[in-house]
Amino acid sequence: ILAEKEAQAVINPASMTKVLTLLVAVEQLEEADLEDTFTMTIDITDYCYVNDCSVVGLDVGETVSVRELLYGADAALGLAVYTAGSHESFVKLMNEKLEELGLSQTAHFTNCVGLYDEAHHCTVTDMAVILKAAMDNELCREVLSAHT
Repeated sequence: ILAEKEAQAVINPASMTKVLTLLVAVEQLEEADLEDTFTMTIDITDYCYVNDCSVVGLDVGETVSVRELLYGADAALGLAVYTAGSHESFVKLMNEKLEELGLSQTAHFTNCVGLYDEAHHCTVTDMAVILKAAMDNELCREVLSAHT
């Protein structure tokens, strides 16, 4: 750390949540899974629409590769369902990852896309640790570095 300001301030990570979503999903996936396909459901698209999530615009019934799911909000929810079977099960994996990273005392997540919730929080330092862990993963680094 070269400099910090209010590093222990508790924040709502908002869309930065998707960095942890990406990291947890990538760690659950096998290389072959990336070419597997997933079909978007109305539950996923409705959740994103009702909650005004930023989306890549996947439609109900649209089938995309798991690799494509690494790149967006509605795709993040699809990725969570593909990876863990349900959004709730995936959030449990996210919180287990926070514990593994030593962040469970200050961080807790309630969803995989960054929707506001009083119980969905971390510190700025926690987010830096999550970002570092993601950038240390080759596939996460590729996704996070994508220009399109």
